[in-house]
Amino acid sequence: MVTVKKVKTKSELKSFIRFNYELYKDNPYSVPDLYEDMLNTFTEKNAAMEFCEAAFFLAYNEGGDIVGRVAGIINRRANEKWNSNTVRFGWIDFIDDYDVSSALLDAVVKWGREYGMDNIEGPLGFTDFDAEGLLIEGFDQMSTMATIYNFPYYVSHIERYGLEKAVDWIEILMNVPDEIPERLCRIARLVMDKYNLKIVKYSSAKKIKKDYGQAMFQCINSAYGYLFGYSELTPKQIDQYVDMYLPILDLDLLSIITEENGRLIGVGISMPSLSRALQSAKGKLLPFGWWHLLKALKFSHSDTLDLLLVAVLPEYQSKGVNALFFYDLLPLIKKKGFKYVESNPELESNEKVQQQWVYFDRKIHKRRRCYKKKI
Repeated sequence: MVTVKKVKTKSELKSFIRFNYELYKDNPYSVPDLYEDMLNTFTEKNAAMEFCEAAFFLAYNEGGDIVGRVAGIINRRANEKWNSNTVRFGWIDFIDDYDVSSALLDAVVKWGREYGMDNIEGPLGFTDFDAEGLLIEGFDQMSTMATIYNFPYYVSHIERYGLEKAVDWIEILMNVPDEIPERLCRIARLVMDKYNLKIVKYSSAKKIKKDYGQAMFQCINSAYGYLFGYSELTPKQIDQYVDMYLPILDLDLLSIITEENGRLIGVGISMPSLSRALQSAKGKLLPFGWWHLLKALKFSHSDTLDLLLVAVLPEYQSKGVNALFFYDLLPLIKKKGFKYVESNPELESNEKVQQQWVYFDRKIHKRRRCYKKKI
């Protein structure tokens, strides 16, 4: 018999977070989130709580052991934008027992109906900056800090529940070329000359925040606004992400593209893969988790670079601006010793973004899916 209970105490929330670590502690491909980050995500410290409702559920077996978890989320901004009444499910984990997985999804459906929702989608987070999509291909590939890893049996459980494909995301692994392609250099120079664009570099995170902190993420809002389920980041969320990520970035690997007058029209953010470091940290900053992360960022980085995001204002899309990011980054990538570049999940239908990888020897090595169902 399975019992599902709503999380009500800090102790239960801690158990909610830790269940994932326990379930995947022996898995070589899963990358644990930092406990501190998850605690901030699931409490009022998360700026998305201003426009989201959330409930967290734990499943227990007859012996009182935790055997599953799931979050229910209602993003009011996204529902208003997309004219839907959707409850999201996210951070779903469970043992290989359909009674457990179905009970968890039942709990989210029941909770969503109480708020008038008539559709369920997931796995999704509060916003697109949370991990999303159930892994359906690439179970033997290392996960990243920005994505979900799940066991293969999750797929059959989700589909048995009657959930169907909404969209797929793909992830691409690329080999770093030995030389910068001449065609790339030629296009980049032509684009800069034609539109009077320049690549701006910084050595101070504080200065970037002052000059372009809000502008970078407003650019992301504009560039991603038409993508599946996207809800624009609020100024408070932007401040939160700027304070979270800017201090840890290698600023050499941050590309800002501006017009001649300084107006930002594109941004590219990348960083060394933290997957191995996060595995070594086991979800904890203390006592020694911080050292694994610091070493991976500053002293002995992975041979893989994670391209976290590339965003270009809509009026500059399909004009070759993306070539400028690689014109800027490829010499640095080679100099710093990276051998591989991995994309973040991108919608399989997003041909614009996939065109930017034409300069690389590449392959699709992971695929993940968002599911949906009328309730």
